[in-house]
Amino acid sequence: MKLLISNDDGIFALGVRTLANTLAQAGYDVTVVCPDRERSATGHGLTLHQPIRAFIVDSIFDSRVKAWSCSGTPADCVKFALSAVLDTPPDFVIAGINHGSNLGTDVLYSGTVSAAMEGSIEGITSIAISLVSYTLNEFQPAADFARSLVTQLVENPFPRATLLNVNVPAVKPEAIAGVMITRQGLRRYIEQFQKREDPRGKSYYWLAGEAIEELDQPVDGNLPHHFLTDVQAIKENYITICPLQYNLTDSLAIKHLDAQDWLKELNS
Repeated sequence: MKLLISNDDGIFALGVRTLANTLAQAGYDVTVVCPDRERSATGHGLTLHQPIRAFIVDSIFDSRVKAWSCSGTPADCVKFALSAVLDTPPDFVIAGINHGSNLGTDVLYSGTVSAAMEGSIEGITSIAISLVSYTLNEFQPAADFARSLVTQLVENPFPRATLLNVNVPAVKPEAIAGVMITRQGLRRYIEQFQKREDPRGKSYYWLAGEAIEELDQPVDGNLPHHFLTDVQAIKENYITICPLQYNLTDSLAIKHLDAQDWLKELNS
């Protein structure tokens, strides 16, 4: 069983090392291709105007892991791995373990989710996994869950390739309430640009802000009402699994537009 692992925290991040080593020790054939430095919040960006450089990495991972460092974005890393590193497609693409949450609308900016999304675009079931803390460094519970999840997906495959966005609460294993299937929540920020000056007196800005978590996210008409959002469930110490797709079509807006008389004027 072949696994491709990437991330957005970089090749030296503890999260990806814990994940890759855990899965290699479980007997999986693991290949890691990660950015050569942190590339968080790069979304699904690609490197088009400069070359991508990649090197084999030794001595960081378990000896059974084949690892590459790549100068590109997380999405670049997965594209490069599928086209230039692996001779056959992997059974799963896994991105993470991210140092920090990827909840709600964070997924639109996340390099971790974008790396996994690249796998699903290529028809490979993929997992993005994040530890909901920027300070806690205990990644083993999340890695153990990833191993269990892969086992279940092998035994119970999806009818078509999909992407599962997984967030693991930053609590001790015995405090985890369980595993919950969720819908995507809404996570907004009060954003500020802090103005500063460099030693030469020139201005520069740091983006900063405070998260606003809106819990009253409307339920998609195609989903039962009992599904909580990932933002809600993580507050209750559940491991959240939120299936995502790259098709962003707004079906309700299509129905609304289709019923408008003014469309006839645009066609005349």
